[in-house]
Amino acid sequence: MTSVSQSLAGKTAIVTGSTSGIGLAYAKALAAEGASVMINGFGKPDEIEAERRALAEASGAKAAYSDADMTKPDEIAAMVARCTEEMGSPDIAIANAGIQHVAKIEDFPIEKWDAIIAINLSSAWHLMRAVVPGMKEKGWGRIICTASAHSLVASPGKSAYVAAKHGIAGLVKTVALETAEQGVTVNAISPGYVWTPLVENQIPDTMKARGLTREQVMNDVLLAAQPTKQFVQPEEVAGLAVYLCGDAAAGITGANLSMDGGWTAQ
Repeated sequence: MTSVSQSLAGKTAIVTGSTSGIGLAYAKALAAEGASVMINGFGKPDEIEAERRALAEASGAKAAYSDADMTKPDEIAAMVARCTEEMGSPDIAIANAGIQHVAKIEDFPIEKWDAIIAINLSSAWHLMRAVVPGMKEKGWGRIICTASAHSLVASPGKSAYVAAKHGIAGLVKTVALETAEQGVTVNAISPGYVWTPLVENQIPDTMKARGLTREQVMNDVLLAAQPTKQFVQPEEVAGLAVYLCGDAAAGITGANLSMDGGWTAQ
């Protein structure tokens, strides 16, 4: 069922890494505002198709799915070309795809470094490169990157992730300057720990490895850095993204907006 007021009706959005977690929350929030949405990512085909249908129903517009591999620039470009052909050139592009690996630098597999840089950083660059010309031509566009508290601070064992997220912060600033006069805004959202299936699934292993209770893992490990002691919810991140897509946020560009329960205020 479509909402009464849809602020993004007539707009087309593309969201990478959006078959679950924060990315799916973005897609749902944009669809609720009337945008046509192309989602992207991996998962079970029947579950992805169910989400695609739900997005189309919510928006009253089109919804599509791309299985483009974010490590392959040609597939990213083809995804944008397909979106343009089927739904119109993207007005909104959200670079959300990401992976993680934790290890000390001397033990960090080179292939993990390459994959994290490719998916967490380079794929955002390739997405921007593909969508910016169409946005400039229209004189309107919204580009959002999911960064992280780790775009501002570091944690041990996360050299690739921290490097990639710091890179996202710099990429956003640069492309924001390049598009500032064409009605295009480029911003990053930097969440702390967000309550997603990925995070929830880490809890049992951490309980076993450290001999801790579920509550101890959540409060003393995962939320140790977040003063609120609360997980950020995917819908909160998506709500900020919708705001950034609106007219009230037209003057916000090149920004890195923290949503981390106070983590980076310390």
